[in-house]
Amino acid sequence: MAHPKRKISKTRRDKRRTHYKATAPQIATCPTTGEAHLYHRAHWHEGKLYYRGQVLIDNTEAVENVA
Repeated sequence: MAHPKRKISKTRRDKRRTHYKATAPQIATCPTTGEAHLYHRAHWHEGKLYYRGQVLIDNTEAVENVA
């Protein structure tokens, strides 16, 4: 196994880690509903699944028929 010959100081270690950053997710706003969501993701709003401003799945009709 490889072992370091010298101890790496905290400063040197932290300098190396400066590029490891968490990025904040990009948030989009739906043009139809105004709901905030992640880019390239479908999102639910009031029982409907929206993607790019269009309804993909409408569960409101299914719920009304069952009751």
